[in-house]
Amino acid sequence: MDRIERIYIARHGFKPSWQSSDWTTPTNLPRDPPLTGLGITQAKELAEYFKSMPPDERPTAIFSSPAYRCLQTATPVAQQLNIPLYVEHGITEWLTPVVPGTGRHPRPTDATYLKQHVPLVDPSWKSTWLASRSGETTAELYERTRGFLEAFVPRVEFTLSGHQRILLIGHAATVISLVHSLIGENVPLRVGYATLTVLDRASTGDDVVGAWKPVGTLASGEFLSGGVQRDWGIEDEAMGNKEVVLEHGEPVTDWDIDTAIGLQWHPSNSKM
Repeated sequence: MDRIERIYIARHGFKPSWQSSDWTTPTNLPRDPPLTGLGITQAKELAEYFKSMPPDERPTAIFSSPAYRCLQTATPVAQQLNIPLYVEHGITEWLTPVVPGTGRHPRPTDATYLKQHVPLVDPSWKSTWLASRSGETTAELYERTRGFLEAFVPRVEFTLSGHQRILLIGHAATVISLVHSLIGENVPLRVGYATLTVLDRASTGDDVVGAWKPVGTLASGEFLSGGVQRDWGIEDEAMGNKEVVLEHGEPVTDWDIDTAIGLQWHPSNSKM
Protein backbone atom coordinates (compact mmCIF):
# COMPACT_ATOMS: atom_id res chain seq x y z
CA MET A 1 0.00 0.00 0.00
CA ASP A 2 1.35 3.42 -1.00
CA ARG A 3 0.79 6.20 1.49
CA ILE A 4 -0.27 9.60 0.15
CA GLU A 5 2.36 12.13 1.23
CA ARG A 6 1.40 15.18 -0.84
CA ILE A 7 -1.93 16.60 -2.00
CA TYR A 8 -2.16 19.32 -4.64
CA ILE A 9 -5.45 21.23 -4.64
CA ALA A 10 -6.45 23.49 -7.54
CA ARG A 11 -9.50 25.53 -8.40
CA HIS A 12 -10.86 25.32 -11.95
CA GLY A 13 -9.97 28.01 -14.49
CA PHE A 14 -11.90 31.17 -15.33
CA LYS A 15 -15.57 30.56 -16.17
CA PRO A 16 -18.56 32.67 -17.28
CA SER A 17 -21.35 33.32 -14.81
CA TRP A 18 -23.89 30.49 -14.73
CA GLN A 19 -26.59 33.14 -14.33
CA SER A 20 -25.91 34.44 -17.84
CA SER A 21 -27.18 32.79 -21.02
CA ASP A 22 -24.26 33.48 -23.33
CA TRP A 23 -22.67 30.03 -22.96
CA THR A 24 -23.44 26.43 -23.82
CA THR A 25 -22.02 23.22 -22.41
CA PRO A 26 -21.82 19.75 -23.96
CA THR A 27 -23.19 18.17 -20.77
CA ASN A 28 -26.51 20.02 -21.26
CA LEU A 29 -26.74 20.51 -17.51
CA PRO A 30 -27.89 23.79 -15.97
CA ARG A 31 -25.27 25.64 -13.92
CA ASP A 32 -22.43 23.75 -15.64
CA PRO A 33 -20.61 26.41 -17.67
CA PRO A 34 -17.40 25.65 -19.59
CA LEU A 35 -14.14 27.52 -19.24
CA THR A 36 -13.68 30.81 -21.04
CA GLY A 37 -10.72 31.33 -23.37
CA LEU A 38 -8.81 32.72 -20.38
CA GLY A 39 -9.74 29.66 -18.34
CA ILE A 40 -8.40 27.34 -21.04
CA THR A 41 -5.13 29.29 -21.02
CA GLN A 42 -4.94 29.00 -17.23
CA ALA A 43 -5.50 25.23 -17.43
CA LYS A 44 -2.61 24.94 -19.89
CA GLU A 45 -0.39 27.05 -17.63
CA LEU A 46 -1.25 24.81 -14.67
CA ALA A 47 -0.27 21.77 -16.76
CA GLU A 48 3.00 23.38 -17.83
CA TYR A 49 3.76 24.20 -14.21
CA PHE A 50 3.37 20.56 -13.20
CA LYS A 51 5.39 19.46 -16.22
CA SER A 52 8.25 21.73 -15.10
CA MET A 53 8.49 19.93 -11.77
CA PRO A 54 10.95 17.09 -11.18
CA PRO A 55 9.19 13.78 -11.93
CA ASP A 56 9.31 12.75 -8.26
CA GLU A 57 7.27 15.84 -7.29
CA ARG A 58 4.51 15.61 -9.89
CA PRO A 59 1.04 14.23 -9.08
CA THR A 60 0.39 10.73 -10.40
CA ALA A 61 -3.43 10.83 -10.40
CA ILE A 62 -6.12 13.50 -10.71
CA PHE A 63 -9.48 13.50 -8.94
CA SER A 64 -11.82 16.14 -10.34
CA SER A 65 -15.21 17.52 -9.47
CA PRO A 66 -17.76 16.32 -12.07
CA ALA A 67 -18.32 19.91 -13.23
CA TYR A 68 -17.31 20.32 -16.87
CA ARG A 69 -15.10 23.35 -16.10
CA CYS A 70 -13.11 21.26 -13.60
CA LEU A 71 -12.67 18.40 -16.06
CA GLN A 72 -11.56 20.92 -18.69
CA THR A 73 -8.99 22.25 -16.22
CA ALA A 74 -7.80 18.73 -15.45
CA THR A 75 -7.46 17.58 -19.05
CA PRO A 76 -4.21 19.40 -20.02
CA VAL A 77 -2.58 18.18 -16.80
CA ALA A 78 -3.61 14.58 -17.49
CA GLN A 79 -2.31 14.92 -21.05
CA GLN A 80 1.00 16.53 -20.12
CA LEU A 81 1.78 14.09 -17.31
CA ASN A 82 0.08 11.02 -18.84
CA ILE A 83 -1.77 10.26 -15.60
CA PRO A 84 -5.31 8.99 -14.90
CA LEU A 85 -8.24 11.38 -14.50
CA TYR A 86 -11.00 10.27 -12.15
CA VAL A 87 -14.35 11.92 -11.36
CA GLU A 88 -15.12 12.45 -7.66
CA HIS A 89 -18.44 13.93 -6.55
CA GLY A 90 -17.08 14.40 -3.04
CA ILE A 91 -15.41 17.63 -4.18
CA THR A 92 -18.33 18.91 -6.25
CA GLU A 93 -19.47 22.54 -6.13
CA TRP A 94 -20.88 23.93 -2.89
CA LEU A 95 -24.49 24.90 -3.52
CA THR A 96 -26.30 26.71 -0.73
CA PRO A 97 -29.72 25.51 0.53
CA VAL A 98 -32.58 25.76 -1.93
CA VAL A 99 -35.53 28.04 -1.31
CA PRO A 100 -38.31 25.77 0.02
CA GLY A 101 -40.68 24.65 -2.71
CA THR A 102 -38.37 25.48 -5.64
CA GLY A 103 -37.02 21.97 -6.29
CA ARG A 104 -33.45 20.73 -5.97
CA HIS A 105 -30.05 21.51 -7.38
CA PRO A 106 -29.07 19.54 -10.49
CA ARG A 107 -26.43 16.87 -9.96
CA PRO A 108 -23.70 16.40 -12.56
CA THR A 109 -23.80 12.96 -14.14
CA ASP A 110 -21.50 10.02 -13.51
CA ALA A 111 -18.09 9.32 -15.00
CA THR A 112 -19.39 6.97 -17.69
CA TYR A 113 -21.56 9.73 -19.17
CA LEU A 114 -18.91 12.41 -18.72
CA LYS A 115 -16.36 10.30 -20.60
CA GLN A 116 -18.40 10.95 -23.75
CA HIS A 117 -17.45 14.64 -23.44
CA VAL A 118 -14.06 14.28 -21.73
CA PRO A 119 -12.42 11.19 -23.25
CA LEU A 120 -9.56 11.07 -20.73
CA VAL A 121 -11.95 10.32 -17.85
CA ASP A 122 -11.38 6.88 -16.32
CA PRO A 123 -14.88 5.63 -15.34
CA SER A 124 -13.56 2.80 -13.16
CA TRP A 125 -13.52 5.09 -10.10
CA LYS A 126 -16.91 5.42 -8.37
CA SER A 127 -17.43 8.53 -6.27
CA THR A 128 -16.69 8.32 -2.56
CA TRP A 129 -19.33 10.85 -1.52
CA LEU A 130 -22.46 12.45 -2.97
CA ALA A 131 -23.57 15.89 -1.79
CA SER A 132 -27.23 16.61 -1.07
CA ARG A 133 -29.15 18.18 -3.94
CA SER A 134 -31.04 20.25 -1.35
CA GLY A 135 -27.90 22.30 -0.82
CA GLU A 136 -25.65 22.78 2.19
CA THR A 137 -25.06 25.35 4.89
CA THR A 138 -21.45 26.31 5.59
CA ALA A 139 -21.36 23.84 8.48
CA GLU A 140 -22.72 21.08 6.24
CA LEU A 141 -20.10 21.85 3.58
CA TYR A 142 -17.34 21.33 6.14
CA GLU A 143 -19.06 18.21 7.49
CA ARG A 144 -19.19 16.82 3.94
CA THR A 145 -15.53 17.66 3.34
CA ARG A 146 -14.27 16.05 6.54
CA GLY A 147 -16.36 12.92 6.01
CA PHE A 148 -15.20 12.68 2.42
CA LEU A 149 -11.52 13.06 3.29
CA GLU A 150 -11.62 10.50 6.08
CA ALA A 151 -12.93 7.92 3.61
CA PHE A 152 -11.22 9.09 0.42
CA VAL A 153 -7.56 9.17 1.46
CA PRO A 154 -7.46 5.64 2.92
CA ARG A 155 -9.56 4.44 -0.01
CA VAL A 156 -7.00 5.71 -2.55
CA GLU A 157 -4.21 4.16 -0.50
CA PHE A 158 -6.09 0.86 -0.21
CA THR A 159 -7.50 0.46 -3.72
CA LEU A 160 -4.99 2.26 -5.98
CA SER A 161 -1.27 1.57 -6.08
CA GLY A 162 1.65 3.88 -6.74
CA HIS A 163 0.10 7.21 -5.78
CA GLN A 164 2.04 9.17 -3.17
CA ARG A 165 1.08 12.51 -4.74
CA ILE A 166 -2.41 13.32 -6.02
CA LEU A 167 -4.16 16.37 -7.48
CA LEU A 168 -7.69 17.44 -6.52
CA ILE A 169 -9.44 19.92 -8.84
CA GLY A 170 -12.56 21.56 -7.48
CA HIS A 171 -14.25 24.88 -6.78
CA ALA A 172 -13.41 27.83 -4.57
CA ALA A 173 -15.55 26.72 -1.64
CA THR A 174 -14.48 23.09 -1.79
CA VAL A 175 -10.83 24.10 -2.15
CA ILE A 176 -11.15 26.23 0.98
CA SER A 177 -12.95 23.55 2.99
CA LEU A 178 -10.45 20.91 1.83
CA VAL A 179 -7.48 23.04 2.88
CA HIS A 180 -9.03 24.00 6.21
CA SER A 181 -9.94 20.39 6.99
CA LEU A 182 -6.58 18.95 6.00
CA ILE A 183 -4.48 21.46 7.97
CA GLY A 184 -6.97 21.53 10.85
CA GLU A 185 -7.23 25.30 10.99
CA ASN A 186 -9.59 27.83 9.40
CA VAL A 187 -6.92 30.25 8.28
CA PRO A 188 -7.93 33.27 6.15
CA LEU A 189 -8.07 32.03 2.59
CA ARG A 190 -9.27 33.41 -0.72
CA VAL A 191 -8.94 31.33 -3.87
CA GLY A 192 -8.54 32.66 -7.41
CA TYR A 193 -9.17 30.81 -10.64
CA ALA A 194 -6.67 28.01 -11.39
CA THR A 195 -4.63 28.75 -8.26
CA LEU A 196 -2.78 25.92 -6.54
CA THR A 197 -2.25 24.83 -2.94
CA VAL A 198 0.33 22.23 -1.91
CA LEU A 199 -0.01 20.24 1.31
CA ASP A 200 2.42 17.69 2.73
CA ARG A 201 1.58 15.06 5.29
CA ALA A 202 2.86 16.10 8.71
CA SER A 203 1.75 13.05 10.66
CA THR A 204 3.19 9.55 10.68
CA GLY A 205 -0.14 8.11 11.84
CA ASP A 206 -3.32 7.30 9.96
CA ASP A 207 -5.05 10.61 10.70
CA VAL A 208 -6.30 12.56 7.70
CA VAL A 209 -8.10 15.64 9.03
CA GLY A 210 -5.62 18.04 10.62
CA ALA A 211 -2.62 15.95 9.55
CA TRP A 212 -1.17 18.14 6.77
CA LYS A 213 0.98 21.26 6.50
CA PRO A 214 1.12 23.89 3.74
CA VAL A 215 4.11 24.09 1.41
CA GLY A 216 4.59 27.64 0.21
CA THR A 217 1.72 30.07 -0.37
CA LEU A 218 -1.86 28.86 -0.15
CA ALA A 219 -3.83 29.35 -3.39
CA SER A 220 -0.76 30.48 -5.28
CA GLY A 221 -1.00 31.93 -8.78
CA GLU A 222 2.72 32.43 -9.33
CA PHE A 223 2.71 30.28 -12.47
CA LEU A 224 -0.26 32.10 -14.08
CA SER A 225 0.65 34.79 -16.61
CA GLY A 226 -2.27 36.92 -15.43
CA GLY A 227 -1.67 36.26 -11.74
CA VAL A 228 -4.48 35.60 -9.27
CA GLN A 229 -7.87 36.59 -10.67
CA ARG A 230 -11.37 36.75 -9.17
CA ASP A 231 -10.38 35.41 -5.78
CA TRP A 232 -13.29 34.23 -3.62
CA GLY A 233 -13.79 33.49 0.06
CA ILE A 234 -16.50 31.70 2.04
CA GLU A 235 -17.51 35.03 3.54
CA ASP A 236 -18.57 36.25 0.08
CA GLU A 237 -21.67 34.05 0.24
CA ALA A 238 -23.06 35.71 3.40
CA MET A 239 -25.72 38.40 3.23
CA GLY A 240 -26.64 40.56 6.17
CA ASN A 241 -27.30 38.44 9.24
CA LYS A 242 -27.96 35.30 7.18
CA GLU A 243 -25.31 32.62 7.10
CA VAL A 244 -25.69 31.99 3.37
CA VAL A 245 -27.88 33.19 0.52
CA LEU A 246 -30.60 30.70 -0.41
CA GLU A 247 -30.76 29.66 -4.06
CA HIS A 248 -33.64 28.58 -6.26
CA GLY A 249 -33.58 24.91 -7.21
CA GLU A 250 -34.61 23.22 -10.44
CA PRO A 251 -38.15 21.77 -10.69
CA VAL A 252 -38.38 18.07 -9.82
CA THR A 253 -41.04 15.38 -10.11
CA ASP A 254 -42.59 13.48 -7.23
CA TRP A 255 -40.45 10.41 -7.92
CA ASP A 256 -37.18 12.37 -7.95
CA ILE A 257 -36.14 11.58 -4.38
CA ASP A 258 -32.65 12.60 -3.24
CA THR A 259 -31.81 9.36 -1.45
CA ALA A 260 -28.25 8.74 -2.66
CA ILE A 261 -26.32 11.19 -0.50
CA GLY A 262 -23.32 11.00 1.78
CA LEU A 263 -20.73 8.25 1.94
CA GLN A 264 -20.86 5.83 -0.99
CA TRP A 265 -17.78 3.70 -0.18
CA HIS A 266 -16.79 1.82 2.95
CA PRO A 267 -13.45 0.31 4.00
CA SER A 268 -14.88 -3.19 3.67
CA ASN A 269 -15.33 -2.59 -0.08
CA SER A 270 -12.52 -4.01 -2.20
CA LYS A 271 -13.45 -2.33 -5.48
CA MET A 272 -12.71 1.23 -6.58
